[in-house]
Amino acid sequence: MYEMWLNDPLVDTTAKEELRAIADQEREIIDRFYTDLEFGTGGLRGVIGAGTNRINVYTVGKATQGLAQYLKEQSDTPSVAIAYDSRHFSPEFALESALVLAGNGVKAYVFESLRPTPELSFAVRRLQASAGIVVTASHNPPEYNGYKVYGADGGQITSDTAKRIIGEIRGISSLAEVKKLSRVEAEAQGLLVWLGEQMDEAYVSAVAAVSLNPNVIRATSDAFRVLYTPLHGTGNIPVRRVLERVGFQQVNVVAEQELPDGSFPTVKSPNPEERDAFRIAIEQAKAWNADIIMGTDPDADRMGAVVKDANGEYVVLTGNQSGAIMVHYMLDSMKQAGTLPVNGAVIKTIVTSELGASIAASYGMTVMNTLTGFKYIGEKMTQFDATGEHTFIFGYEESYGYLAGNYARDKDAVIAAMLICEAGAYYKSKGLTLYDVLQQLYAEHGYYLEGLQTRTLKGMEGVAIIRGIMEDWRANAPAEAGGIRFTKTEDFSLGLYDLPKENVLKFHLEDGSWFCLRPSGTEPKIKMYFAVKGTDGTDAMNRLERVTADVMARIDAYVAAHQA
Repeated sequence: MYEMWLNDPLVDTTAKEELRAIADQEREIIDRFYTDLEFGTGGLRGVIGAGTNRINVYTVGKATQGLAQYLKEQSDTPSVAIAYDSRHFSPEFALESALVLAGNGVKAYVFESLRPTPELSFAVRRLQASAGIVVTASHNPPEYNGYKVYGADGGQITSDTAKRIIGEIRGISSLAEVKKLSRVEAEAQGLLVWLGEQMDEAYVSAVAAVSLNPNVIRATSDAFRVLYTPLHGTGNIPVRRVLERVGFQQVNVVAEQELPDGSFPTVKSPNPEERDAFRIAIEQAKAWNADIIMGTDPDADRMGAVVKDANGEYVVLTGNQSGAIMVHYMLDSMKQAGTLPVNGAVIKTIVTSELGASIAASYGMTVMNTLTGFKYIGEKMTQFDATGEHTFIFGYEESYGYLAGNYARDKDAVIAAMLICEAGAYYKSKGLTLYDVLQQLYAEHGYYLEGLQTRTLKGMEGVAIIRGIMEDWRANAPAEAGGIRFTKTEDFSLGLYDLPKENVLKFHLEDGSWFCLRPSGTEPKIKMYFAVKGTDGTDAMNRLERVTADVMARIDAYVAAHQA
């Protein structure tokens, strides 16, 4: 396949030069060509570069050709909305997608410049498009990019739809089968339409409409200080517009991280889950005495928050903690306003803390669990629309993804930023910080503590090791962890609880703790999630450390024994 690319007249000279430069690197050539970049349920994600196992205009074009063929089977006049983030080659991949769609007679609505992923979800719904595409690799390192596909409801495509698109892609045997128009031809035929300010305004208005206490925000707007970092991504303009729209006046932006930059020069990784991403912001917050710091990832679908603890030090909230605070704030505000629906539902994933679930249940709300991935939360929302059985209140996952309102079907850092700031302003008016509120929730519902461990295992060898770890725990799991016996094992590959089948194992312990093993669907990683409930912070930490140490010792021993 390496030689085929070198000799293919459809492969450009730049790509060929890149490939010739590795002619003496057998391992690199194998890694680039041993397989096709996998189109999973979320689409494509991989390292940028030439080769079948890399993301480039050719793998993007092939995926889009498969998508176009699938859409034309479903509709005589399909259309697709397309957005992209600040990563390297995102504009190029977005335009390539549009021109391949146009080459197949599929109308493409493309944002004129970078936009958040949740705005794409909103645009698909507003335009009543057949599908959506977002070019992004979320919070991955700079060398990555990706291609996510959305359905007509604005949510990421389901497994069944992905399988049908994959079938179309696999049927494409050469680059010559990828149809494409030039930009001039596509625009002239009305198959390439540009989106801009009108869609932006509609999206910002939809987000702002979810605000619960605008009067409180206005009353505290001079006193509540917000420091925000977009981490070189797409969030800068929409987050600031929404905060201004609902009444926040004291909003500063970290200047060094304000402008889009696909190299993400000021951080190791543009991930608001990591304290290092907030290093610059925390120093500025200390000087300005900010009440809250927020950060959003490159495509602005994940939001991380930093607040002051009891000693006045800035601490990064986990996704579970932020989610629990927002659940409490929303439900309490609705109860006080008399707008809390009797059939309200809060949705979380199976690896998300039970703290938010306990809070929601205390307000009489139904709590639902889904597999990891916001598409499953979006599916539930669409079901609610169809049946009226429940009213969606809030959906979230531990990996910093949140959504309120019914305008989109994917996690949205813009509305999360608005809600966490609104909660902060509201509780400040009561003499409390968000950290104070979190401690009150622990006192009422129990001290929940969670942890996450990951192991990155690249290439063919890594794929085999990850598969082996899952098989080892599935067939030969120990009887206990941290000195606590297992009471139940859930193997989600069997399709439990009417959920789709997924390669996930969850182990429940006698004291109510649990841990979960899950290969990442977008990165060469296996993730280990841990959750405990203690009597206080010290007790919870001790439980978490014991269970984590036992599980990771076994996993690391397996990796060491099977690495070349």
